[in-house]
Amino acid sequence: MRDSTPVPPSPPPPSGTAPTTAVILATTAAASLRCGDGTLVDRLTAQLGTLPVREVHVVGRSGAVIRASDGTHLIGSHGSAGLADDLRRIARVAREAAGPVAVLAGDLVAHTESLAVLLGHPARDTGAVVAVEEDGDGPLHPPVRVEGGRVAAAGLPGRRVAGANGTFRGVLQVGDGDLASLAEVAEELAARAEDGGPGGPGGSGYGGAGAVELLLVGLVRSGVAVRAAGPGRLHCDRVAGRIAAEAAVRRLTEVDEDRARLEAAVKDDDGFFTTCFVSSWSPHLVRLAAGLRLTPNAVTGFSVGLAALSAVWFSAGTREARIAGAVLLYLSFVLDCVDGQLARYTRAFSPLGSWLDATFDRVKEYAVYAGLAAGYAAGAAEGTAAAGGTAGAAAVRDIWTLAVAALILQVLRHMVDSAYSGARADAAVRAAAGRALPGPRAGAGPPLVPAQAPAPDPPSGAPGDEDADTGRGAGRPDAGRDAGGVAGLSRRLERDAFARWLKRTIVLPIGERMALIAVTAAVFDARVTFLALLAWGGLATLYMLGGRMGRSMAR
Repeated sequence: MRDSTPVPPSPPPPSGTAPTTAVILATTAAASLRCGDGTLVDRLTAQLGTLPVREVHVVGRSGAVIRASDGTHLIGSHGSAGLADDLRRIARVAREAAGPVAVLAGDLVAHTESLAVLLGHPARDTGAVVAVEEDGDGPLHPPVRVEGGRVAAAGLPGRRVAGANGTFRGVLQVGDGDLASLAEVAEELAARAEDGGPGGPGGSGYGGAGAVELLLVGLVRSGVAVRAAGPGRLHCDRVAGRIAAEAAVRRLTEVDEDRARLEAAVKDDDGFFTTCFVSSWSPHLVRLAAGLRLTPNAVTGFSVGLAALSAVWFSAGTREARIAGAVLLYLSFVLDCVDGQLARYTRAFSPLGSWLDATFDRVKEYAVYAGLAAGYAAGAAEGTAAAGGTAGAAAVRDIWTLAVAALILQVLRHMVDSAYSGARADAAVRAAAGRALPGPRAGAGPPLVPAQAPAPDPPSGAPGDEDADTGRGAGRPDAGRDAGGVAGLSRRLERDAFARWLKRTIVLPIGERMALIAVTAAVFDARVTFLALLAWGGLATLYMLGGRMGRSMAR
């Protein structure tokens, strides 16, 4: 098999974070198949060297020769003494790791970018590569059910999962907050494997399942929230023999990986305006910025500069100036989207960049408020002076009152959003701490992985609510408790395209706010702009508070 996939240089992990430790389970015969100048495991190890992975443990047949790629520290190739031994080795890695732990099947043939959707994600959270809306009952691609971007249920090869809508592709990452759970689940599964499977001595076993499939099922059933990372048009396939491996390698060449990477850099859960009027053409700017070697922070600076010019034009107060300001504000927002897309495309993530982006989003918006109010006030004062009246003072006072009210409302919305997100994060930390407590003795209690049909979904397998400002879904440990209430209704509405777009629009996300400001300022005046912001923003605030209070009361 020939494979000419280019390997870009390895990026460092996000600043202030520990690199990922990877465990490759090269325990199948296919893992040692030749691919180019090496085996499938050699190829996979080289790919990991292009991601924020610095330690690779290979568990496979004794005597296997594994070459470490540049930038990756290969800890060693360990002979496998069986499934229980593999699971206990993973448990030891989890206890010793300082950062996330990735577990990968050694018989993978994948685009590097299909691995990066999980291992290169800045969240560095717990997740699995899952291809959604495919038949998932095959022995190499266990079925899963994905809801709201989370793995709600997972099954083993040959088993059925109610409502399955995707397949697990053999790549699992566990964030550092869930490593204690990974070690505990791995140890319990190892004990059960030694006793013959889920039912203990005399049980039916695990049906040929490998460690990576068992770990996914065990983590989901123990209450760990697992994000479903979709490869999109990219391939991430497990193979069973030479013919399948050669076909999988040929499929890799049929996809433009760079183009797919660019498409993946554009978020698919943005608001209507951002999706239709910005993301439809911003990838061209991303490619241009990458070609010019611009950093995301530099693009953020250009966005701030355009927003400042927009505020200056708005402050002139004339119709022509407001139109020019509206155009500059739109371009500023386009670059505001481009900086994040460029960061995802180049995987140039940093805490500083995230902070700058979030901070200057507020600064730009409030500067535009000030420019609009100043322009309207100047026009009102000039008109009053020309007419020789005193109405201008009242108009000036009223416009600044409206501007301050719009600013306060937006600040309040962000405060509520941050407070709720913080509370949800604290709940997740407490849940993780609870899972880290010593569990029952291995072999006691009901099995983590049942021998027959899957048990009811764990409470934390369900997705959480929508972020009020961005529309991004997030999970929480107790999301399943109100599955029939607000969160359940929210998930049902997500299945309808119109309802989904309405939900994303009604909360007045930043794209809709920028469009509202630009259009009303250019067509009408600043007074109409602020009244529109207050009306729509007030409705969005009530919607957000109602939804979050409903979820909180349902817990």
